[in-house]
Amino acid sequence: MDSTNERWSSLEEVAEYLGVNKDTVRNWIKKQSIPACKIGKLWKFKLSEIDEWVKSGKSALD
Repeated sequence: MDSTNERWSSLEEVAEYLGVNKDTVRNWIKKQSIPACKIGKLWKFKLSEIDEWVKSGKSALD
């Protein structure tokens, strides 16, 4: 999917997509390891960037 036309996903959607707790996603945001953008007060994600991040192995780093 072309990432420019891809809709933004919420923190809750990304947590469900990855099968992890929302707090886990928040911790990844704090560590600045997960690709995320803050729009207003909400964190938003592109699932294509999340897939690339997972495939890169960066999600396994602690």
